[in-house]
Amino acid sequence: MDAQTRSDFVKVPAVTLGFWIVKILATTLGETGGDSVSMTWLGETTPQAGVGGMNGYLVGTAIFGAVLVVLVWAQIGARRYNPWLYWATIVASTTAGTTLADFATRSIGIGYPGGTLLLLALVLGSLTWWKSSLGTVSVNTVSTPAAERFYWLTITFSQTLGTALGDWAADTGGLGYLGGAALFGGLLAILTALYFRSRISHVMLFWTAFILTRPLGATVGDFLDKPLAQGGLALSRPVATAVLAAAIVLSIAFLPQRAGAHPGAVDTPLPDPI
Repeated sequence: MDAQTRSDFVKVPAVTLGFWIVKILATTLGETGGDSVSMTWLGETTPQAGVGGMNGYLVGTAIFGAVLVVLVWAQIGARRYNPWLYWATIVASTTAGTTLADFATRSIGIGYPGGTLLLLALVLGSLTWWKSSLGTVSVNTVSTPAAERFYWLTITFSQTLGTALGDWAADTGGLGYLGGAALFGGLLAILTALYFRSRISHVMLFWTAFILTRPLGATVGDFLDKPLAQGGLALSRPVATAVLAAAIVLSIAFLPQRAGAHPGAVDTPLPDPI
C-alpha cells in the first residue's frame, strides 16, 4: 500500500458513545493495573529509595513504558484501524501514565500541584508542536506516521496528567475518591452540553474531554482498590483489573467499532480542524 493510499485510512476510532465507554473503562483499568504492579507486586516507593532508587513506581514505569513503545510501533506500522491493537495501546498508555505520574509526584517529590502543572505544560507543548508541524490536531487526520507519533505522544502525556490531577483532587483537594469522580464526571457532562449547544471548537472539546476521562478513571479505580480507612472499597487490585479487562474485551466485541472518517475521503460533517 503506497503512502497516498494509506493516508486515506484513519488509524484511530470514530468518536462515538462506545468510544467514551471503552476509554473510561481503560482509564480505570490503568489505575488498578498500574497500582497492581507498582504497589501490590513490586512494593511502592519508600522514603529510603530516593529519586534514583529502584522503587515500584520506577520499575513499573519501565515495564509499562516498554510495552507501550512496542504497541505504538505496531500501531504505526498497521495498515488500517485495528480496534484490538488500538485499545491495547490505550491501556498501555494509561498504566504507564499511572506509574509515571506516581513516580513524578511522590518519588521525585514535586507533589501533585507541581506534577500537574509540569504535565499540563507537556500536553499543551505536544499539541502546539503537532499543530505547528501538521496544521491540525484533529483526530480525523491521524492517518500518517507523523500524525500518529504526535497523537500517541499527546495521549501518553494526557494520561499521566490525568493521573496526577485525579490524585490531587481526591487527596490534597479533600474531595475523596467519590467526590473526585463526581467532579470530573460533572465536568465531562458540561463538555457534552457544550459540544451540542455551543460553537466551541469540537477538536478542543475532544482533547479536553480526553484528558478529563483519565482523572475520572483514576478516582474510580482508587475507590475500588484503596483501603476502607481511606474511603475505598478495599477490593483486590488484580481482581479489579481482571474484571475491568473483561469489560473492555466485551465492549470492544459488542459495541460498534469503526475507524474515524478521513476529511478527504468522505463527504460528511466533521469536527472543525484547529
